[in-house]
Amino acid sequence: MSDAWLVGRARELIAAVQRIDHAEQLEIVASLDDLLDETQRRGEPLLVAQLLRASALARLVTKGLAAEAEPRLDEMLAHTRRHGLALLRADAHALRGRRLVLAEQEDAALTEIARSLAILDDSAIPDRQMGRRDWDRMLSHALLDSWIVLNQLGVYEAAEEVIGRAHQAIRDTASPHDLTLQLINRVKMLLGWGLRLERIEQYDQSTEKFRTAASMAVAAEGPFTESLFPRKQGVAAVDQVGVLAAALALDSPAEEHIERLQKLDAEQGYPHEREIVAIALARCQDKTGRRPDALETLKRVTRNIAESSQPSMRLNVARELARLETSSDFDAVGTQSLIDYATSLETEMWSLRESQIATLNARREHERLSAEHGAITQQALQDPLTGLPNRRALDERLRALASSADAQPLAVGLVDLDGFKGVNDRQSHAEGDNVLRVVASTLRDALRGDDLVARYGGDEFIVLLPGAPASAAKLALGRAVKSVAELPHHLSHGVTLSIGLVSLRPQERAEQVLARADAAMYQAKRGGGNQVASANSMTAEPDLSWPGEGTLDDPAWDLEQPT
Repeated sequence: MSDAWLVGRARELIAAVQRIDHAEQLEIVASLDDLLDETQRRGEPLLVAQLLRASALARLVTKGLAAEAEPRLDEMLAHTRRHGLALLRADAHALRGRRLVLAEQEDAALTEIARSLAILDDSAIPDRQMGRRDWDRMLSHALLDSWIVLNQLGVYEAAEEVIGRAHQAIRDTASPHDLTLQLINRVKMLLGWGLRLERIEQYDQSTEKFRTAASMAVAAEGPFTESLFPRKQGVAAVDQVGVLAAALALDSPAEEHIERLQKLDAEQGYPHEREIVAIALARCQDKTGRRPDALETLKRVTRNIAESSQPSMRLNVARELARLETSSDFDAVGTQSLIDYATSLETEMWSLRESQIATLNARREHERLSAEHGAITQQALQDPLTGLPNRRALDERLRALASSADAQPLAVGLVDLDGFKGVNDRQSHAEGDNVLRVVASTLRDALRGDDLVARYGGDEFIVLLPGAPASAAKLALGRAVKSVAELPHHLSHGVTLSIGLVSLRPQERAEQVLARADAAMYQAKRGGGNQVASANSMTAEPDLSWPGEGTLDDPAWDLEQPT
């Protein structure tokens, strides 16, 4: 399985998971978890982030699993921050927003979208480590995931801007599947927008939204036949996708749409489309003199409406039902008073979206400025090649840990790459830089979250392991040695690690402990490399340690000695 195959398979599964029954959805979730396990074994950061996204997204669209998406999204955020994957970090915030909408925490969801868009606003330059097409696709995915939340919240003006950016990102490189996804999403947005405008009696504007949606539904026919969505060969897109059929019906309610909509109403559709199909079907039934059928259609969807449905769409169904139930049998004055009252409430609610847009823009700017300030600070403390803390950051952290009783015993490892000079000589310095990035990432992932891995200079790294007895630290660093040795050759070019391990002594200065670690590292080199040499194994090393250092009492270090 190549890396490209893993990503492609994940895309296929995500396209399928949104329109199948629950049992099949659970199978897809399990399959994506297997793919994630494989990518984590390989350790390529971009690949891991993409599969974390797929695993979280599958849970968000599967009934009963949304809460399980949270640890995946937390891991995705931490992973993308650590490896500098800005687009996928923005996507993690967008998916968090989606999770918060499901939990009915709309204000918190808006904050997550502000964070996502702030990151994307500052991500205009493609990453040199990936191709332009991959960059554009990831940018489009992050924007679409943000758009979904804005659309669900009914902030349509902002949603339109975001989906326009998503389309612009893939305009020149879009696959048929990407085009189909964009068109279906825009149709869905326009229909929701049009129904919302009707609720405030802006009928001319709503008619225009329905007309535009209908033209896009027709345009989706071509790319749909080559998309990744589950589909029936030789059957038109409007006969398979509910929102496309609904667009034609809402633009021009008529008898010709009823049979098609009835079939789609009875099928397992895409998320959030059942309500809009029911409204379109009821309009056509009422238009052709079948009001009782229209009422039954709306009552049925009301009984079965999903908890995850958009709040705005649930109100659209309720409004449609109330409109049809109103008849001349009611007291005309009382009925009109209720209608006037409801219209006033709807108008007031509509005006609140302006406040939402202002809130979104203010938070977006705040997040952008915070990120800009953080980036300036981070640049001063970060190695630009590997993204790890630099020597200045190491010095600050080492001083802080040395003065903290809670951090003792403090293990210090000096890491040097075996065979790295040969990579630069035989390949190129650019290839050598790639090896340094891969090794840095592997080192970071092999250790605990509290441990610090910093670039010391050239092909040397320093590892600080607070609270780690020497025996436990040696096991953990042995695991890092093994992880690097097992990297695919095209990533590591055969480099291995020699690590010198010491423990900080009471009152010892930073330069002293690093000098001892350097001496221990050369001991590992003399032993053939690809190993950890501890100060305790060196005959010249006196026995000075912190009380209790010799015991392996931290379960986080309960690791086997690598072979």
